[in-house]
Amino acid sequence: MLSTAAVVAAGVGLVPGIASAAGQDGGKGTGGSGVAVPDLDLTEAKAKAYGSETSSSPASKTVHPAAKGGKQAAPQVEGAASAEPTVGLQAKTTSAHAVQLTMTFTTDPNASISSVIEWGDGSKSSTPAYPTVQTLDHTYAKAGVYTVKVSLIEGTTLVGTNEIVVRTAGNEFTPHAPTRLLDTREGIGAAKAKVPAFGTARVKVAGAAQIPVGVTAVALNVTVTNTTKAGHVRVYAEGGDVPTTSNVNYVPGQTVPNMVIASVIENGYVDIYNHGDGAIDIIADVTGYFSKSAASGYSSLTPSRIVDTREGLGTGKGQVPALGTFTTQVTGRAGVPASAKAVALNVTVTEPNTAGHLTVFPSGGSAPNSSNLNFSAGQTIANSVIVPVGPDGKISVRNGAWAGAHVVVDVVGYYSPESESALVRSFPERWFDTREWDGPLEGRGYIYGRVAGGDPNVTALITNATVTNTAGTGFLTVSPDPNSWSAYEGGWDSWPTPPNSSNLNWTPGKTVPNLVQASSGVNNVIDFWNMSYQSTDLLVDTFGFYAKN
Repeated sequence: MLSTAAVVAAGVGLVPGIASAAGQDGGKGTGGSGVAVPDLDLTEAKAKAYGSETSSSPASKTVHPAAKGGKQAAPQVEGAASAEPTVGLQAKTTSAHAVQLTMTFTTDPNASISSVIEWGDGSKSSTPAYPTVQTLDHTYAKAGVYTVKVSLIEGTTLVGTNEIVVRTAGNEFTPHAPTRLLDTREGIGAAKAKVPAFGTARVKVAGAAQIPVGVTAVALNVTVTNTTKAGHVRVYAEGGDVPTTSNVNYVPGQTVPNMVIASVIENGYVDIYNHGDGAIDIIADVTGYFSKSAASGYSSLTPSRIVDTREGLGTGKGQVPALGTFTTQVTGRAGVPASAKAVALNVTVTEPNTAGHLTVFPSGGSAPNSSNLNFSAGQTIANSVIVPVGPDGKISVRNGAWAGAHVVVDVVGYYSPESESALVRSFPERWFDTREWDGPLEGRGYIYGRVAGGDPNVTALITNATVTNTAGTGFLTVSPDPNSWSAYEGGWDSWPTPPNSSNLNWTPGKTVPNLVQASSGVNNVIDFWNMSYQSTDLLVDTFGFYAKN
């Protein structure tokens, strides 16, 4: 029996349930919601570090207009008695784009004083300077850093001002040409040496490869290679605790990549921790970063297939030849608009004739010295990819192997200036792990999870899905559920139809991870489908979410 659970991250809660197909495709099985398990709670300290921003400017910072003779009055000495009106300011974020401003006024009760609030985005509010403490909410159209100015007005005369800088919790995306930041084999970004067992590699992000200081998160493709023992790596913001989640799982002799969206804090570094008994080489390639600057928001899509070389979809029919490249149109297809600056993809290689790698890059340029997907002969493997779109709305895919391979590309979202959703970061947390329940996820069954209690402002989740103890060959599909949560609670839900897309592929006995940017859809319910006829265990970790306001 699969259990229910919850994750609460800066206002987001997720509640999974289970359904199974009772042994046949499309059949409504005997599965149902499991019993509740304790919430996975983020402490206030974690929320403050990643999801919430606070700032203040005390009343003593109130500046009064110039006195007679043209000399401007200085801010009042802190702790001194107030002879002129003052206003103290405190601000905190309440959602991706919203802030709450608390104003504490000190004025002569016999004076008629009002306040004008300039929010820093061209909009204004006004309120009397009474009661003494007042709270106002404001929602910005775009993520960013804003200076809020509060002016005290007596009649028509300015009698004081105070200012405060507010930073939204939301962060917007800037695509970056695929660039290698770390390669321990070559001494790029670190010493030329393997990362030891239970050791950590530091990756400089802010200030590297023209990435600006102040970056808040980074999109990295992390590859582990030259492994001698089994283990996994964990990617996280330097300065925090090592999380209990995982990003890349590996076994001896394996080269395995995975896409990671990792938070970056003040010092500008990301840590990659090797949780394994043997030394490994680590490679990290950047494809974009997030910041408080207005750039591109995210729009999630129902996963849709745009390339399949087995069928001739999106490019020619037939394997991509050795060292060959194909280019495919992305904008104008599957809901991706012409204004898209980057796309979120799931790229799968299948039936490769030899070991190699794929590189996905913007059209119009040469393939960079980076990789998105590594594979061995005969392997079917998928990886999440975030890639800038070329000026003609296309992307290119290069087969770096010495023999042909089939390629499948599914689009799951895009980044554009018009997209409303901004990234809200959270500490890595495990949402659920079926190994801790009464049994694995059965073949052709699915787990469904509610997002944020149905909050429509949350549009997608950043998760890492890992399958293990796989009993057969199969693949995982993650998609929005057409049923509402009320339908599940009321027992009048219908069996969903999974989309023609995949998020990760596996063979018997393998442990396979992949980043999934999961759309919550119109009902804020997400499905995790086991598209195998045999069972598998499934682990899902969360790293943040996208929200509109």
